[in-house]
Amino acid sequence: METAEIRRRFLDHFERNGHTVVPSASLISPDPSLLFTVAGMVPFIPYLTGQQAAPWPRATSVQKCIRTQDIDEVGKTTRHGTFFQMNGNFSFGDYFKEGAIEFAWDLITRSQDDGGYGFDPAKIWVTIYHDDDEAAALWKKVADLPEERIQRRGLIDNYWHTGQAGPGGPCSEIYVDRGPEYGPDGGPLVDEDRFLEIWNLVFMQEEITDVRAKDDFRVVGDLPSKNIDTGMGMERVSYLLQGVENMYEIDQVYPVIEHASELSGKRYGAEHDDDVRLRVVGDHVRSALMLIGDGVTPSNEGRGYVLRRLLRRSVRAMRLLGFDDPALPELLPVSRDAMKAAYPELESDFARISTIAYAEEDTFRKTLQTGTQIFDLAATETKQAGRATLAGDTAFKLHDTYGFPIDLTLEMAAEQGLAVDEEGFRRLMAEQRERAKADARAKKTGHGDMSAYRQLRDIGATPFTGYQELSTDTRIRGLVRDGVGVPAASEGEIVEVILDRTPFYAESGGQESDAGTITADGAELEVLDVQRPIKGLVVHRVRVVRGEITTGQEVLAVVDPEWRVGACQAHSGTHVVHAALREVLGPQALQSGSYNKPGYLRLDFSWGQALGPETRSEVEEAANLGIRRDLPVSATYMPLEKAQEIGALALFGETYDEEVRVVEMGGEWSRELCGGTHVAHSSQIGLVTLTGESSVGAGSRRVEGFVGIEGFRYLAKERTLVSQLADMLNVQPEQLPERVSRLVGQVRDAEKKLTQMQKSALGAKAAELAASARDVYGVWLVTHEMDEGSTADDLRSLVLDVRGRFGNERPAVAASAAAGPNGRPVIVVAANEEARRRGVTAGGLVKAAAQVLGGGGGGKDDVAQGGGTDASKIAEALGEVEHVVAETVTRGS
Repeated sequence: METAEIRRRFLDHFERNGHTVVPSASLISPDPSLLFTVAGMVPFIPYLTGQQAAPWPRATSVQKCIRTQDIDEVGKTTRHGTFFQMNGNFSFGDYFKEGAIEFAWDLITRSQDDGGYGFDPAKIWVTIYHDDDEAAALWKKVADLPEERIQRRGLIDNYWHTGQAGPGGPCSEIYVDRGPEYGPDGGPLVDEDRFLEIWNLVFMQEEITDVRAKDDFRVVGDLPSKNIDTGMGMERVSYLLQGVENMYEIDQVYPVIEHASELSGKRYGAEHDDDVRLRVVGDHVRSALMLIGDGVTPSNEGRGYVLRRLLRRSVRAMRLLGFDDPALPELLPVSRDAMKAAYPELESDFARISTIAYAEEDTFRKTLQTGTQIFDLAATETKQAGRATLAGDTAFKLHDTYGFPIDLTLEMAAEQGLAVDEEGFRRLMAEQRERAKADARAKKTGHGDMSAYRQLRDIGATPFTGYQELSTDTRIRGLVRDGVGVPAASEGEIVEVILDRTPFYAESGGQESDAGTITADGAELEVLDVQRPIKGLVVHRVRVVRGEITTGQEVLAVVDPEWRVGACQAHSGTHVVHAALREVLGPQALQSGSYNKPGYLRLDFSWGQALGPETRSEVEEAANLGIRRDLPVSATYMPLEKAQEIGALALFGETYDEEVRVVEMGGEWSRELCGGTHVAHSSQIGLVTLTGESSVGAGSRRVEGFVGIEGFRYLAKERTLVSQLADMLNVQPEQLPERVSRLVGQVRDAEKKLTQMQKSALGAKAAELAASARDVYGVWLVTHEMDEGSTADDLRSLVLDVRGRFGNERPAVAASAAAGPNGRPVIVVAANEEARRRGVTAGGLVKAAAQVLGGGGGGKDDVAQGGGTDASKIAEALGEVEHVVAETVTRGS
């Protein structure tokens, strides 16, 4: 029975029994404490725990899940998998134990002809919590199970809770006896390979607290509403019903393994190490397909790092199997075809999915090429030195310089019988992060001591009044210079000012801080920067333009209104562009970062390929149409949970308080969590002009643009430029592309002709030089100084041509030098086989000549290149070449 059919029968069974079919939630968990959805019940937690009223009394789903803690074990055993599917049925205060047992027993034992799974009732065993006599009685009543096939277990195995105070309860697990060939008899208590768990029924009936461990907590009492949460492992049921040995051999996974085997020439089942690699490929390609399908893109953090690791482990496993060509274009379509019956959206979205995956493989192949060479050299040196551990600084260099992930270094080291100094690596990584943080703090605050800030923060947070007003009467709470509190500051000084309240927006959420002034009697301060060095405290970096200020002084803080208008236009423009990208490209084009300041915006977003001119124009038009519609812009505070419910977009990696600010433009067209300042209506943005689009890493793109008056100025400048070019070329503006294209073609033709003429001239010069060769103790030698500005390629072409005219019948050496385009001297030497046989090598000659030039060089025996710093010594360097040739030949004879 195909996995898609198993899925269909499960949902049909429960739908017929009054359950609402709930589509699978995204693999990206709505719980901020989880990277991924790790269990079928995760989307239902608010209803199971009573945090929210369930919309239905009964529900059923087949939930996509990802678990990453065992990635390193994937393939080594047949139990560990990354992506899996959990079939579940849920009751929210409706039926309880008897209903759950009845539904499960009916589905698993009903004949396949009648829509069930057709498991033999005589091969079904169950486990229950050790004192759950009610469940034992129900299994006897509903399924007529004998006592010996109902086994009792303790808290570790048969009691479920979240690990925190809240609901919990006993559970009952259903097992299938696979037969004596898989292990000894005696039920799950004896052997869980022969007796395979397929379904867990959780009876949530108690409230617990003081949770210290899985089996260490205190029961407060019964829950007012008893719930059912069950989970059937799709992959396990699939391999039982398909008569295969494990999850890697089911119809949704094995086709990838089979194709990988064909590509590599390694037969699955023939050799353990190859089988491990093939299983890694089968699991990871499917897992990556599903993750990208749900909007994850490769990165160096969080979910993106997990995806990157899965893709790169797949590619490397194929290389270890002997397949060096790009692997994902071969394997990903196979996985799509195996999964699309259950998830048809994979086929319709495959262009986006594959673009992201293939770009990541291309990047990694380049990383592998460089990093593997460095690793192999380091591993060889480590072994030669008699050590068994690769140094931490080597692992750090591979990661920091060559982009080699530490997990890959660990794997490759293990394959060569080496350990890695992980502690040393982690220490260097921590030091690098701390340097980066210190540098960032220094740029913003000029020092690293935060104690003065903390003392001021202890007095209270700094209220922000800038949403309502641009000027605020306030008081100087404190002054800080170089990390130390000071009582006063005088004219010309730069100091940090902390106010009791402020209208100045502190840089955050991609928006640059406000500009403006702070004034008092006889004093004026120019605001240079505004930051939040610690949460809740706003710090203004100012220059005292005139007068003196003191702690406790009453002041007037005024934001530059023109600056704020521009800032609002830019930040609102960023939201508009984000909405336009999602409108044109689809909901997967999610923002991953942004920066905006008056007149300018920059937005990074998830996407795997460059936007062509037409697509970029379409996005720009969608943005400006949104502006023209004069959409109302509103900001509302609400609980984070509610914001997530209504679909407000959050920037991944940001942390949010329980109460968040949701900014909407035209309702759901643009709905984001945002603390920035915005226009009141989209028309106030004025104009968005996109000026550039580029890559910022595999699967991530960046657009830049101008807004408002800056957007107009940009277009006006372009119009002037087009007009000037049209006048210069004496054509109409619309004729410019064709005319410029024709001119470019003419220039290229002229360059080709010039190159041909230079080659002809160089050839004639080579013939002339070869004819003037000098006999230096039996070696024909040509030395020549080329014109200033000649490149190393020019020199190389000349000496190779000269050397070639001597053949290999008599020893010959050609050397040429010149002051290059940058004025620095370059020398290239070529020696033929006969000269090398007499001990004269190009590398040796270049090394000697380059020393005269004040530099260095070397290379192969046949051709070598060097350089220096003193072009005035070129003639002397060429003379040194002749001297070394003579010395070498006479010494050899």
